Amino acid sequence: MIKAVMVMNTQGKSRLAKFYEYLSVEKQQELIRGVFSVLCSRAENVSNFIDAESIFGLDSRLVYKHFATLYFVFVFDSSENELAVLDLIQDVLPSVFVETLDKCFQNVCELDIVFNYSKIHTILDEMVFGGQVVETSSSEIVKAVEEISKLEAASNAISLIPKSASGWRSR
Repeated sequence: MIKAVMVMNTQGKSRLAKFYEYLSVEKQQELIRGVFSVLCSRAENVSNFIDAESIFGLDSRLVYKHFATLYFVFVFDSSENELAVLDLIQDVLPSVFVETLDKCFQNVCELDIVFNYSKIHTILDEMVFGGQVVETSSSEIVKAVEEISKLEAASNAISLIPKSASGWRSR
């Protein structure tokens, strides 16, 4: 099971944090700080896998990838395949999460994540739901996100007051 997905910048500022187990806000912030302190102290040429038991408790692993100014982090338990989780963010193989973000934002950057927070959560929800990976095809995720965006735009265009009823005020 995926326990958490985090995106943070190189200064430790959280840009996305989604936990799939209930944790208080204080505990979430403590975990984010713990993850960042481990990541920023690691050399570039070491493994992207970290035993996260000291941060997240028993049976916890962490995989991360550093792209430009962002760390993409997935925390998971032993029921998930480490390489499959790395494939969700890795840039060597077709990367599901980062590739989908790039398709939705044409070369995603930190500001895209900051200013399109709900769309980022929609993308993540199409990929991981309730801690389980449900979709690994970035093109399918993009299609679903586009459909959701169309539905949101259509619902925003619907007026709750019919035009014939709104004309009585101008009389």
